[in-house]
Amino acid sequence: PELRGFTFRSSLFGTSQVFWGTISGQISYSIPEEMQKGSFVGDTAKDLGLDIKELSDRGVRIISRGMKQYFTLSLNNGHLYISERIDREQICGRLENCLLNFEILVLDKVKLFAVEVEITDINDNAPSFPVEEVELKITETTGKGEHFLLPEARDPDKGLNSLQSYQISKNKHFSLDVQTGADGGKYAELVLEKLLDREEEKIHQLILTASDGGDPVKSGTVKIRIIVMDVNDNAPVFSQSVYKVAIMENVPLGFLVLTVNTTDQDEGINSEVTYSFRKIEDKAAHIFQLDSGTGDISVVGNLDFEDSEIHEMEVQAQDGSGLSSRAKILLRVIDANDNAPQITVTSLRRGIIEDSLPETVIALINVQDRDSGVNGEITCTIPDNLPFRLQKSFDNYYSLETTRAPDRETPEYNITITATDKGSPPLSTQKTILLQISDINDNPPVFQKPSYTACVPENNPSGASIFSVKASDRDLDRNARVTYSMLSSNLQEVPLSSYISINSQTGAIYAQRSFDYEQFRELEVQVKAQDGGSPPLSSNVTVKVFILDQNDNAPRILYPSLGADGSALFEMVPRSAEAGYLVTKVVAVDADSGHNAWLSYHLLQATEPTLFSMGLHTGEIRTARAFEDRDAVKHRLVTLVKDNGQPPLSATVTLNLAFAENFQEALPKMSDQSGDSASQSDLQFYLVLALALISFLFLLTVTLAIVMKLRRSRNIPVLQCFGSDHDSKAGHGFPPNYCDGTLPYSYNLCLAADSRRNYSNFLNPSRGKITKKHTTLAYNFKRGS
Repeated sequence: PELRGFTFRSSLFGTSQVFWGTISGQISYSIPEEMQKGSFVGDTAKDLGLDIKELSDRGVRIISRGMKQYFTLSLNNGHLYISERIDREQICGRLENCLLNFEILVLDKVKLFAVEVEITDINDNAPSFPVEEVELKITETTGKGEHFLLPEARDPDKGLNSLQSYQISKNKHFSLDVQTGADGGKYAELVLEKLLDREEEKIHQLILTASDGGDPVKSGTVKIRIIVMDVNDNAPVFSQSVYKVAIMENVPLGFLVLTVNTTDQDEGINSEVTYSFRKIEDKAAHIFQLDSGTGDISVVGNLDFEDSEIHEMEVQAQDGSGLSSRAKILLRVIDANDNAPQITVTSLRRGIIEDSLPETVIALINVQDRDSGVNGEITCTIPDNLPFRLQKSFDNYYSLETTRAPDRETPEYNITITATDKGSPPLSTQKTILLQISDINDNPPVFQKPSYTACVPENNPSGASIFSVKASDRDLDRNARVTYSMLSSNLQEVPLSSYISINSQTGAIYAQRSFDYEQFRELEVQVKAQDGGSPPLSSNVTVKVFILDQNDNAPRILYPSLGADGSALFEMVPRSAEAGYLVTKVVAVDADSGHNAWLSYHLLQATEPTLFSMGLHTGEIRTARAFEDRDAVKHRLVTLVKDNGQPPLSATVTLNLAFAENFQEALPKMSDQSGDSASQSDLQFYLVLALALISFLFLLTVTLAIVMKLRRSRNIPVLQCFGSDHDSKAGHGFPPNYCDGTLPYSYNLCLAADSRRNYSNFLNPSRGKITKKHTTLAYNFKRGS
């Protein structure tokens, strides 16, 4: 989160059991420099999980590693505030990452938390030049394109807030060439664009502006005074382009560090060289002095390796006519053993019980030496005749712990700690600790948290560990041996042991059965931790176990109900239904919850896919268009109901639909199985059409034949048979020799005059006899020869 213009980040780490004298966690903050005193840094108590009401009782305080205390911790609200002005450039200089480290100590538990505060840069420094005015002497014969070094601006800020660009005031003779050095710094050179004429103008006044990239932009200026002179064609030349020097940090004031030398082939005033620092940091400017006439660089201030290990500067040599050159100086400071170790007791137990176990931590000790390398390596020792030892635990921290049970006859110990570095000669410091010996079971077990919450997915394997609680006891031996048990739960109807159990030694909680989220969703248990003292002390804690839903239930379709074959019963749809007509609605439920119970409806299969649509979330089936005559009257729809689990589960239902205006019309259709596909419906349509056409033609032929025979049977009293001669006379277009077998078949039609008795006489052409049959019409078919 963003807190008043700076970024906060916090991370805590540790184990389930915290031991005396160990680093219990680390938090990190990031703030900009130059914040006002009293500005808020972070809610340290909340970040460390400390109770605000117990801050003063627990003896919480800050242990700073440096000489200056930049932060303060409020015991009223647990907030961390700025107590001193923080200047990033003053504290960290040229370092890319500026970090302030300190520790927060909880005295009553001897817990130590490391705190790291990153100081970010702000644009609080404008670029500045080492001088207010620069004088350049340039001869009038100097050719175009000649470059002249200009003073380099410096900006202690970092990144975009540092020096970014140079600009020169508008003029007709000079331009500016900005270069980037090997160290990433920018410097400007004046370039002659137009020849100078001393008789026209003897002096040129320019202003060089250096700007940074901050917001808002800050800048600095320097005046450039150019004097046009006669010819000076040789600039001073340094004997080396880069001077590298190493000196001890404890050299006396006035110590000669280096003498820079130049040569100039000119004579007279043109060969007289003056030296000056062209580029030097503020700290180095107070330590080193350059003789402008001789080039001697000497020490005039306190040279401290711990303050700065490397000093980088540039020296400029300029002759009497204004020509100049530059050289770089890299000065490395060698550390001297000038700092004795410092011992700080960050936490201390005033007393321990007489039967304390080995490795019982008594105190946490921090040792520091501002020197580096071998001079900063420290060895800590205590007398050998004591039942204690020093164990290095973290960085420069040592824990004072027991090696065996203290002597019962000795009520107290005076422990002298000696810290010695490895310098030459070595320096040392001593610190004495008074330790009382006592024994009482006065500390009940304390859980790490006031309450615990565990989340267990349903369908968990039986017998698996689902959670673990941990309680610590400040007492020792049997008084600190903690056993765990379960007291009660919110499940009253069944024994608690049938659901979960706890390991009495480790506090691990195990599931005795596989949990079902649909059966119960949470379980609240009271866990008791009891030590082995006499009388025993105990404490309770509440453990809430939440069952997490898994996608183990497929959707269940409530409507439409299914028939014996697994399909839904018929639904009737009016033929006159327009587009958007609600046909039916699929209703389903899912026993799961949350995302696992979000249902979506899909139309998988349809006899006519373009005729129906289905709502994705409503399950409503509607007509997508009006019913057409070419559409089948019976339709079969297969719908899918799918949940949103991973992986998703689904269920399907088959719907049978019939298009009819009323129930009587739909009933015959509902009696048949509606399993035809779209191609079968089209084939059925054409088969019915062909059958109807054939029937129509047959009936038409029979009707015409009957009508023709009736018209010609007026003179037949009882029975008239129409032979082949009569048919040929009727003009049917048969060949005249059809009796000789021209046609494949021939027939005689006989009609009975008495309508009450129906006789059919089949005539045998060869015998001329009539056979009677009880039928209205009779046909005599003769196979053609």
